[in-house]
Amino acid sequence: MFRDEQACSQSFMVKFEQLKKKFDEKAEVQLDSEYHQQLKSYIERIYQQTCLSEDFNDKVFSDMREAEMSNLNRLQKLKNGTSYKKDKHRSRHQNEDWG
Repeated sequence: MFRDEQACSQSFMVKFEQLKKKFDEKAEVQLDSEYHQQLKSYIERIYQQTCLSEDFNDKVFSDMREAEMSNLNRLQKLKNGTSYKKDKHRSRHQNEDWG
């Protein structure tokens, strides 16, 4: 939603509130990974800054786009960090059996 230049603050709030309600309806599973903890705190923080804020408008939404896209990229890297291997390491392990 942050990448969509056509999205306005009102449409963001409506959609994010729907997603947050679905998220809250799910039974909470205790996951100890850093990614899951940071993702949960990220969702709560965005909800506080947008849906629960009376000052949230198009200008605030526009100002927070870049920073939040960067934060989402960090979360994505954290998620992929456990399974990430560079191509050169993959090919080295594939060629180990060749002698």
